[in-house]
Amino acid sequence: MIIIEQTDPRDPQAVALLEQSHALMRDLFPPEDNSFLEIDELCVPSVTFFTARDGAHVLGTAALAVKGHYGEVKSMFVSDAARGKGVGAALLRQVEDAARDLSLDSLKLETGRGLDAAHRLYRRYGFVDCEIFGDYTPNSSSIYMEKQLA
Repeated sequence: MIIIEQTDPRDPQAVALLEQSHALMRDLFPPEDNSFLEIDELCVPSVTFFTARDGAHVLGTAALAVKGHYGEVKSMFVSDAARGKGVGAALLRQVEDAARDLSLDSLKLETGRGLDAAHRLYRRYGFVDCEIFGDYTPNSSSIYMEKQLA
């Protein structure tokens, strides 16, 4: 059974998954197009970090970064072994529930071109393409999406 819980991003299993995610982003995209949060940036009051686990084994990560009236989905990553088992969907639902609990107007995210499985997941849960937002700078690697909550 998949359990989603708020976790310290410095948890060793979470760190291992975040490092895998960062390595993948570095392999896929030029350095200037990467906008993942470093572990210390996930440890601030405006970010809530979640892990998905089965027993004691962490399978995935996700974070909600509060950006005023909207929330941003950050650090979504599922281990290779857990893909296709509903882990990403469970994490995304938890992030959305947390955003709704905070009465945020919408959720937004930045993702990379070519991450088709992630795009399908986001679209299945009501995200649509949107314009660039926040502190992002235009680049050829990013896709921006949002979901209205209010």
